[in-house]
Amino acid sequence: MKTGLIVICGATASGKSSFALKLAQRLNTIIISADSRQVYQDFDIGTAKPTLQEQTLVPHYLIDICRPTETLTLADYQEKAQNIINSSSSIPLLVGGTGLYLDSITKGLKIPRVSPQPNLRWQLEYYSQQEKYGFLQQVDSKSCKKIHYNDEIRTIRALEVYYVTGRPISEQQGENPPLYPILQIGLYWNRDAIHKRIEQRTKIMLEMGLVTETENLINKYGFDLQLLNTLGYAEIKQYLKGQISLSEAEELIIIHTRQFAKRQHTWFNANKNIIWFNGDSSNLIEEVWDKINN
Repeated sequence: MKTGLIVICGATASGKSSFALKLAQRLNTIIISADSRQVYQDFDIGTAKPTLQEQTLVPHYLIDICRPTETLTLADYQEKAQNIINSSSSIPLLVGGTGLYLDSITKGLKIPRVSPQPNLRWQLEYYSQQEKYGFLQQVDSKSCKKIHYNDEIRTIRALEVYYVTGRPISEQQGENPPLYPILQIGLYWNRDAIHKRIEQRTKIMLEMGLVTETENLINKYGFDLQLLNTLGYAEIKQYLKGQISLSEAEELIIIHTRQFAKRQHTWFNANKNIIWFNGDSSNLIEEVWDKINN
C-alpha cells in the first residue's frame, strides 16, 4: 500500500538522476520526472534525459510525453503527476530540478487552467512593460504586490488569466497540500565541486553529440522553435549560425549552467522542508535509506 511520496531535488548536475535510480531499485518503485524539458520528445542529450537502458531498469514517467511544438502547462503537469502518484502501488520518487513542478505536487498549488494565448500575447507586445503593469494594477492590484514591475513574464501571465476567465489570478491561486506524507531529499555539493561537475557534464554532452542533436532539431522543427532558446541548445545554435566558436559555445554553456544552478539553489534553500545530504558522501544511499525508514 502506498504510504507517501519521496522527492529527490537539487541543482543541475548534483547527481539526482543517478542517485534516484539506485534508490528506486532498492525501493522497487517508480520514478516520476520533474524536469520541464525532459517532457519533450527529441530533446535528449541537452536535457540529460535518462537513457533507454536506465529507463528499462526502473519505470520512468513524464518523459517524452509531448512534441516540442506543443505546450505542456504547469496545470497539465500537475494533473498527470498526481494521477500517477495516486495510482501507484508503491512509494514513488519525484525527481528533478524544476522548482515549480515540485511545488505543484508537494504544496498542491492551485493553478488556473488557462493555456497560453498567442493572439493576446501578440497584442500585448505593442505595449511597454510599464503600460502592461499599469493594466494589471487596474484589474488585479493584489497580484501587483507579488509581481515586480519589471517582471514581464508574470505580468503577461496575470493579464492572460484575467482576460480569459474574467477573474484576477490572485483569486484563483493558493495551496491545497496532499494528505499523504512527503519526504523531501536535497543533494548539495560545495561550490567548487558543483562547478567541476558542470564542466564535466558539458564536455560529456558535447562528446555524446549535442551539436548533431541540435542540428537535427533545427532541421526537424526550424530555428525559431522556442525550446532551442534554452540552456545548451541556445549556445550551440549560436555556434551553428557562425556567431561563436565551439569552444566559446562550450564556455557559455558552463557559465550559464552555473548561473542556473545558483538560481535553483536559492529556490530550494527557501524550502525548509527539504532535508539536505552531501552528494559527495560515500555513504549517501545508506544515509538517505535511514531517513526513509525513520
